[in-house]
Amino acid sequence: MTNNAVVATGLGKRYSRPVAGNPRARETFWALQDVNFTIPEGEVTGIIGRNGAGKSTLLKLLSRITSPTAGQIRLHGRVGSLLEVGTGFHPEMSGRENVFMNGAILGMRSAEIRRKFDAIVDFSGIEPFIDMPVKHYSSGMYTRLAFAVAAHLEPEILIVDEVLAVGDADFQKKCLGKMEDVSRAGRTVLFVSHNMSAVRQLCRNVLWLDGGRLRADSKDVDEMIRTYMFGQGDAPRSEWLVPPDAPLENSYFTLHRFAIVHADGSAVRSSEPNDETLRVEIEVTIHKLHPALNFGYVVFDSEGREIYWTVTTDTAEPDWPRLRAGRVKLQSNFPTRLLNEGIYRLDLFASLHAQSYLSEPGKTLHSVMLRIEGGLSDSLYWRNIRPGVIAPVIPWHVV
Repeated sequence: MTNNAVVATGLGKRYSRPVAGNPRARETFWALQDVNFTIPEGEVTGIIGRNGAGKSTLLKLLSRITSPTAGQIRLHGRVGSLLEVGTGFHPEMSGRENVFMNGAILGMRSAEIRRKFDAIVDFSGIEPFIDMPVKHYSSGMYTRLAFAVAAHLEPEILIVDEVLAVGDADFQKKCLGKMEDVSRAGRTVLFVSHNMSAVRQLCRNVLWLDGGRLRADSKDVDEMIRTYMFGQGDAPRSEWLVPPDAPLENSYFTLHRFAIVHADGSAVRSSEPNDETLRVEIEVTIHKLHPALNFGYVVFDSEGREIYWTVTTDTAEPDWPRLRAGRVKLQSNFPTRLLNEGIYRLDLFASLHAQSYLSEPGKTLHSVMLRIEGGLSDSLYWRNIRPGVIAPVIPWHVV
């Protein structure tokens, strides 16, 4: 009989925050409310949800960083967690010293750390820098070393938050492999990620948090991801008008509209052929100009894979659109005869290049949908959906 590793009953966490427009006044809100779930021993469970859904709060409760306001959590076994890059690292200490200090914080004995030290360093891939103060590490190096320590703790329950957001493809593959090894050893993994491909590959069960509540708990991972990304209805939403009570605004801009439309500006139909001329429009009011400010979008397919990114700074610098203060509409032609048949999600992108996200794809609510049907080719041979992720029409010639 399978034992339960984690049981949450009526879980809730209440905080207070300043009232908008009146910073002296405060109001209470529930970051997490009435959450109930059970995770069996040895299961890899994905936790998904947009920014502000309550994922970080849940992980802090499970990791005993903070206590719940309501309900209770029962954990059966030692817990190892990697919640933030370099949590518990001291910037002035070397990587070697931080391995021993962080391992001790996580509950490892000195002898255990010494025995596993070479494996930890080898896994992290930063051996040449292990005696360098970590204040000189990149965020990727921080993550590599922090994950390596947590993964070698050999806890009964491993909690991982967005470790795949930093690091190259090889390291991400190592992380996934390590979490699979932990699971096969009978340990339990709770994996929080906005990377739906990784969730699909790794997890056998998914918890979906929305607005601080548990919206769904399902072992049908594919259906859960599809519903999370595209909703339960079949009609795609081709226009996002930002509601007054949930604006996307910051010191640089306020978003008014994000849409995909026909060339004449009319709304797209329930589905469009892939040779239809469409364009993407982003309407914002720019409050403060910055030379690194740029906008764009990212296309995801129905399996959560990123198909392509496009941003206003893709081209050579003289061709960048000249942003100005005030209300601005940005337009970009949507590529014809590129996407295969299927349903796609376009997520808004905005950032200060190489500095910070202002709207991060996969994590915000600002997205529109597009269903592609037909138009794949003028050839009599290729009228239906084609193999592969994309379906470009590429001319050939006899030389």
